[in-house]
Amino acid sequence: MSGTDMKLVVVGAAGRMGQTLIRTIHAMTGASVFAAVERPGSAFVGRDAGELAGLGPMGVTITDKPLEAFVEAEGVLDFTSPAATVEFSGLAAQARIVHVIGTTGCSTEDDARIKAAARHARIVKSGNMSLGVNLLGVLTQQAAKALGRTDWDIEILEMHHKHKVDAPSGTALLLGEAAARGRGIDLGENSVRVRDGHTGPRAAGSIGFATLRGGSVIGEHSVIIAGEGEQVTLSHSATDRAIFARGAVTAALWARDKKPRFYTMLDVLGLN
Repeated sequence: MSGTDMKLVVVGAAGRMGQTLIRTIHAMTGASVFAAVERPGSAFVGRDAGELAGLGPMGVTITDKPLEAFVEAEGVLDFTSPAATVEFSGLAAQARIVHVIGTTGCSTEDDARIKAAARHARIVKSGNMSLGVNLLGVLTQQAAKALGRTDWDIEILEMHHKHKVDAPSGTALLLGEAAARGRGIDLGENSVRVRDGHTGPRAAGSIGFATLRGGSVIGEHSVIIAGEGEQVTLSHSATDRAIFARGAVTAALWARDKKPRFYTMLDVLGLN
């Protein structure tokens, strides 16, 4: 750790993504693991974060007191749950630090509270932190804009591991929002999430979602744009959870000197 490294806190440190974040920060230049946080009562509180992540002792003891960690740090990386993320955003606002959010499944009310916290925190939130997926979103928006709203049908197909608890995935919704922007429509008013029974013909201009769950799949996403006699498919395959961790660290470093505001990965990547 050098004196210029950005001091980062990993919340949900004992989870699969938390351990991936610890290993990724350790491997990247410009940042260091300053603190690691778990929920009160967790059996991992008091353990060394480096040992838990398979790196060996790093002198960072997992704590259940996030605010104490935040006020001494510069940023927090958060892939936890919506309720926890809303709480962490308020604490990040108190500490006036960077809060990078990869948590999915947030409600409209959750997002409103997170954006309110961005008056004092530099918040970067995205349904997916990878460069490839965010580029896919830009391409999806361009394709949806270029191809007619009534002549082409858009379907978004996603598959994840059997432990994922929200559906459609945050990435699928990110892609749906991109398609809706390209068409100049509201996704909520034009999306079809479930088809069952006698559904009748497909509504022109709607954006459909199909969700698959199984095994250990990290993330597969396809945007299918189907016309009469032809079909365009844009897709992304995630084979390593570290792509999300690297994106999150990159986002934190980018936001380090920015003003308090709500940002997305498109801002980080200069794609907005």
